[in-house]
Amino acid sequence: MSAYNFEEQEKIDRLKAWWSANGATLLLTIVVFAAVVVGTRLWNHYKGEQARQAADLYTVLQQQVEKGSEFEKITDAAQLLIQGFPGSGYASRAALIAAHSAVQAGNNQSARDMLQWVLDHTEEPEVKDLARIRLANVLVDEGKYDQALSLLNAQHGASFTGLYADLRGDALAASGKIDEARAAYQKALDSLDTQGAYRNVVQMKLDALREH
Repeated sequence: MSAYNFEEQEKIDRLKAWWSANGATLLLTIVVFAAVVVGTRLWNHYKGEQARQAADLYTVLQQQVEKGSEFEKITDAAQLLIQGFPGSGYASRAALIAAHSAVQAGNNQSARDMLQWVLDHTEEPEVKDLARIRLANVLVDEGKYDQALSLLNAQHGASFTGLYADLRGDALAASGKIDEARAAYQKALDSLDTQGAYRNVVQMKLDALREH
């Protein structure tokens, strides 16, 4: 019996010694693990709540557009998204909508600001390509051809090649660079869908330049 007690006591002593050496570290590990689990759940909840609020605001913005609201109201609704949820995909799309509304209202400055915001903040390549070509279009309308061409010379997705080339042709033709404009329009034709109606528009532009 005494031998049994001695062995048990020895085990207890070894356990105490191990705990003395490692107990604090073990407790810290448990606490950190628990904090990570709780923190992750809270963060996921926060992100989900942010996404829901951004989606709600985007719905409000779309309703303003559908009602034909004035561009100021559309811009205000877009600004709520841009300022409150700049990292969401909704913010960039809201800025594109507000820019379109601004152009229709003749407020090119507001349109440029919105489109530049998209270029500076979005991480989505296609959204950036779309914002760039819309900004270049505004610049062409304002007669700022060199600035427009600088934007259109940037790298972009293959699906935008025809649109970029067509607008480059517009900027070049307007600035008197007829040969370069012809080449740009031809590139647009080579890139656009052969059955698309837009291709006919580009063809007419090219045909008009051939008369010069």
